[in-house]
Amino acid sequence: MDSAMTAPDTAQRRIKAIHSHLITAAAHDDSPPQLRHNPTAGEFFSEQGYSVVLPEKLQTGKWNVYRSARSPLQLVSRFPDHPEIGTLHDNFARSVETFRDYKYLGTRIRVDGTVGDYKWMTFGEAGTARTEIGSGLIYHGIPKGSTIGIYFINRPEWMIVDHACSAYSYISVPLYDTLGPDAVKYIVNHAVVHAIFCVPQTLNMLLSCLSEIPSARLIVVVGGIDDQMPSLPSSTGVQVVTYSKLLSQGRSSLQPFHPPKPEDIATICYTSGTTGTPKGVVLTHGNFIATVAGISLSTSYSTSDIFISYLPLAHIYERVNQVMTVYCGVAVGFYQGDNMKLMDDMAALRPTIFCSVPRLYNRIYAGIMNAVKASGGLRERLFNAAYNAKKQALLNGKNPSPMWDRLVFNKIKDRLGGRVRLIVSGASPLSPDVLEFLKICFGGRIIEGYGMTETTSPISSMDEGDNLNGHVGSPSPACEVKLVDVPEMNYTSDDKPYPRGEICIRGPIVFQGYYKDEEQTREVINEDGWFHSGDIGLWLPGGRLKIIDRKKNIFKLAQGEYIAPEKIENVYAKCKFIAQCFVYGDSLNSSLVAVVSVDHDVLKAWAASEGNKYENLAQLCNDPRVKAAILADMDAVGREAQLRGFEFVKAVTLVLEQFTVENGLLTPTFKIKRPQAKAYYEKAISNMYAELAASDPSSKKMVTGSCMEPAKPSEVICGLTQPFQLKKDPMVWKPSPDEQFTLKMSRRLSR
Repeated sequence: MDSAMTAPDTAQRRIKAIHSHLITAAAHDDSPPQLRHNPTAGEFFSEQGYSVVLPEKLQTGKWNVYRSARSPLQLVSRFPDHPEIGTLHDNFARSVETFRDYKYLGTRIRVDGTVGDYKWMTFGEAGTARTEIGSGLIYHGIPKGSTIGIYFINRPEWMIVDHACSAYSYISVPLYDTLGPDAVKYIVNHAVVHAIFCVPQTLNMLLSCLSEIPSARLIVVVGGIDDQMPSLPSSTGVQVVTYSKLLSQGRSSLQPFHPPKPEDIATICYTSGTTGTPKGVVLTHGNFIATVAGISLSTSYSTSDIFISYLPLAHIYERVNQVMTVYCGVAVGFYQGDNMKLMDDMAALRPTIFCSVPRLYNRIYAGIMNAVKASGGLRERLFNAAYNAKKQALLNGKNPSPMWDRLVFNKIKDRLGGRVRLIVSGASPLSPDVLEFLKICFGGRIIEGYGMTETTSPISSMDEGDNLNGHVGSPSPACEVKLVDVPEMNYTSDDKPYPRGEICIRGPIVFQGYYKDEEQTREVINEDGWFHSGDIGLWLPGGRLKIIDRKKNIFKLAQGEYIAPEKIENVYAKCKFIAQCFVYGDSLNSSLVAVVSVDHDVLKAWAASEGNKYENLAQLCNDPRVKAAILADMDAVGREAQLRGFEFVKAVTLVLEQFTVENGLLTPTFKIKRPQAKAYYEKAISNMYAELAASDPSSKKMVTGSCMEPAKPSEVICGLTQPFQLKKDPMVWKPSPDEQFTLKMSRRLSR
């Protein structure tokens, strides 16, 4: 606003703008004026390229709220073309009617031990199965509004059960044990789950803890065989039936739908808490519809598209993808369940839409680049010439010559089936060079986004035609974003050249709160409805958002796993060598590193016992043998404390200096000042990640930022469950799952 404008001038301008929206009544009509749309509403926002900026409150005059330029005056909460869709049930019911005979859910059929082509269920068939499953739950006396657990990986039955929950006003609760061995029991009890859908592999775990999950009344085994189901004593109050039997029971006793309202709870998604206890994120039907309606304004799918589903449906990223595919009538093919066979599934399915996480894109990048270097000679020169020519054309806004695709890149595209037109990346940052690589090698549109479970996934995403890398785009049309000052970290909205602060989100995509946890809900949602993300961002020119830091002492690794560093530091404090420990990680890297302030006396005693001669302790701290011994001791302590694989530190820097209040590394209450420690040991941290990258080229370090929620995909991509350990005999090295994946990619892409 013009600071020179007087108060009367401002008031007159506002009154004039309001009057310009009024339809003047005819002289003979005594009805009051009515509002109408008028372009002068543009006076209340300032266009900034892909975003617009508005004042949060007219009284303050501070222009700090960013919205999508696609919908600047009103946040999207319904599909513009189908405003009648207010719930997930409405969405699926319309698609069953509209796309009844179109392919919907596909799986690969195994014949005589050999996996063949995909077999498809139509939208109409899925709608019938949805009705039968919902009716079957009613048949077993599961009351409306009950929570229903889903405890298996992606497959068509997951979606059928979820649709049944929506149609009959049940609340779906995804169950998964990657948060720890007791997570399933905790979630079942916390959400008071009445029925659990599982597979034979997870049935025994449920049966072993029935006495600890008293709310469970029905267990449905997907893929189970009727005569192999256990018969439980009536005293347990629990029935076990197969999925096929439940379908049959529902078919013989069909029930009318019990449609939910937009404000009703659709799902409770449990995610990591700072204390390690999962938090239940409550999302309504309206949250999902608003999110996907916002996506639909910038991204279009069609009935000719094919989507491959392999990211966990237990996480919000893939859940939202599925709502979008339903709305657009897209066919969804499921992977076999084996991550090492994902490329085979892609070749068989030939998808047009591929949503994944940077961890996989980095491996594709590493596999292809390693194969190119290994080929050498003419093939390497041809690839580099094609790559550079296409890169220059894209930078200049021109269409690259199709010759380069025919000569080089079509062979690479074939590894993803050859038809991918849209690649989406979320969960953690995608480095600019990998994003550029995807654009050049695969063509089509590449989207990077940022979101959280609490915001029903996307908060922002890159706009079509935006060729600038290193950011996460403009706000979703379904929310507005502002940055709030964080003075203790020296981030303010007045920072130059770009405003910085904590990213806060408001709008119809924001969750209702944490289930049964008002205290933590109040900590993140203020009285004006702003959700505080804990992420630090800045606004780039053009209204683009960039993630630069974390406010809370919890962060996300590159594969999407959340880390509570203080918990890990408390575990490693038991290590005999460690006086103090600073554990570091970020969403640009897939491993943790640590700066260890060593216990001088213990280090001296160890050196003497090993016969290790040294001039001073600093020499010992730089000795690789000492680092290996301390890492081995940390691993032993970590295993005893049952740290998860991604919580193990993979590299250490040993220092003699203590962390103190005087050197600025501790607070007066003796807590580590994380931003200051990060800056103090920046070079050491950089060196550790460089060493890790040198020892494992696939663990490519990324250099720019975003952090979309979903999915905790480390298990999906690489299946890591134990920390890497050096074998005693280096000649008997065996590749880890990560290394197997990269080797396989290299071999396939070099053919």
